Amino acid sequence: MVRVRAIAAVRRSVGRWRARGERIAFVPTMGAIHAGHLSLVRRARATAERVVASLFVNPLQFGPGEDFRSYPRPRRRDRERLAAAGVDLLWEPAVTDLYPPGHCTRVRVVGLSDVLEGASRPGHFEGVATVVTALLHVVSPDVLWLGQKDAQQARLIERMVVDLRLAVRVRRAPTVREADGLALSSRNAYLSADERRQAVALSRGLKAASRLLHAGERSAVRLRAAIRRTWRAYPKVREDYVAVVDASTLAPLARVRGRALVAVAARVGPARLIDNFEWGPR
Repeated sequence: MVRVRAIAAVRRSVGRWRARGERIAFVPTMGAIHAGHLSLVRRARATAERVVASLFVNPLQFGPGEDFRSYPRPRRRDRERLAAAGVDLLWEPAVTDLYPPGHCTRVRVVGLSDVLEGASRPGHFEGVATVVTALLHVVSPDVLWLGQKDAQQARLIERMVVDLRLAVRVRRAPTVREADGLALSSRNAYLSADERRQAVALSRGLKAASRLLHAGERSAVRLRAAIRRTWRAYPKVREDYVAVVDASTLAPLARVRGRALVAVAARVGPARLIDNFEWGPR
């Protein structure tokens, strides 16, 4: 695995591969690499001859009082894991490489940026869309791999790629979970042992809603109520939102008819955690 910082170095490597007719897959990350990230690398490896990953904790997507400074940065371990998974090129830009002095351009996906995570974290998705646009312009991949755990982020990037006519295919990989159902997240590292036991409430609430859907329930009110009933057994879980929305537009649903996204966010101790599942025909 080759490690680079400079944008020019990324473009040189990509240019050589393109000259040989090789396809390129890209996995952007903020580091703190876990099995979820590595599943994206494996899928990338299966869809292209070359895999590029990035390590960049993006300051634009953190709001005031959020965990930008404390976000885990185990760089040596991250590099080892990505190399072992088969990454060809690891790009580690500095903040000034992507946002040099005078940088004032932002990318905003109207509507999709303003609900769910966007309502709870104003400006978050403007930061996400801006950095992903910059990363894609440098790497110019054929395929971009994202995780279903961040379903709203994936949907927003899919929309952005279509709207801006970017020549990349966006693909999603399923959420990777611990044996007890907890979705893997870099922020799980913030949890104490007791908080970790409480955090399974998110996936168990979603499982309760999924069981109802399988049994024929279509009322969003009843689905949300099932999640909240499950959470009552977990006193350290503090709800941010419980939502049933259209999987494409993220508009709230009264009843599930087409494809829906059931999404939750909650605080458990110092960690803010999210989880979701999609339901219905694609």
